Amino acid sequence: MPKTETAIFAGGCFWCMVQPFDTQPGIVSVVSGYTGGHTVNPTYAEVASHTTGHTEAVQITFDPAVISYAQLVEIYWHQTDPTDAGGQFQDRGDSYRPVIYVNGPEQRRIATASKDRLAASGQFDAPIVTQIEDAQPFYPAEEAHQDFYRRNPFRYQIEEMGGRSAFIAQHWSD
Repeated sequence: MPKTETAIFAGGCFWCMVQPFDTQPGIVSVVSGYTGGHTVNPTYAEVASHTTGHTEAVQITFDPAVISYAQLVEIYWHQTDPTDAGGQFQDRGDSYRPVIYVNGPEQRRIATASKDRLAASGQFDAPIVTQIEDAQPFYPAEEAHQDFYRRNPFRYQIEEMGGRSAFIAQHWSD
């Protein structure tokens, strides 16, 4: 069994954050869930009520010999609007805010350097507001929210039409 590490990213609706990572070599699993709040083991309804302090996030288990944390951070940027602190695309509120949750000083160093490079690049006119915070307990979402893009392709396509895919095409087409 290869040595694995975890990364946690919040970038709006967790349904839309799984596929970009899930399809990469070296990814062991991508779990949709909740983190950063004050309620133990919250439900989707509780998080959606914006009263628990959690963000919808994905926890990625990866093999660093195949894909690096730095590569995952770059993939993350390309899924989000890093200038929007109030949510992501059609998803509004604290539970959808963009956050990179770091597991220790090395991930913090990599994420901060990447954020600084993005800010200096001039790619966006507005400031980069994505937060970098220490990892908090991560609670997997209910089973219906796991692998959503595979299980519910039509609903997933509708979610993607909420502005994310157009934003990615406009700002991240390299």
